[in-house]
Amino acid sequence: MPTQDEVYEKVQAALVDALGVDDDEVTPEATMVGDLGAESIDFLDIVFKLEKAFDIQIPREELFPEDILTNSEYVKDGKVTDEGLVELKKRMSWADLSKFEQNPRVQDFGDLLTVNDLCSYVNSKVGA
Repeated sequence: MPTQDEVYEKVQAALVDALGVDDDEVTPEATMVGDLGAESIDFLDIVFKLEKAFDIQIPREELFPEDILTNSEYVKDGKVTDEGLVELKKRMSWADLSKFEQNPRVQDFGDLLTVNDLCSYVNSKVGA
């Protein structure tokens, strides 16, 4: 079982490789989209690299719950509803959604995921 520092180092290496950013840009607080410039296609590469680095399987809907964000049952007028937030929290228990809850606009969701959240997710998968 890797330590939290080992998880961070491997996540950092995966992000540097997938996104072409410098090590010092990949800080725990850096957001995947806003700070590191990740796009939809990059997330496929990131998932692949994390699966390989940690020998885990990452179901796409577990890490990026697009089905919730595009479901009219959970989204009204471009914002995630209370029911949608409950579902996101259930699915993404490893992520800090408190900032997103204050103004749950779907278009801002991509700026939510931080490097620290990604490490928490990996930790939950490898039991670190």
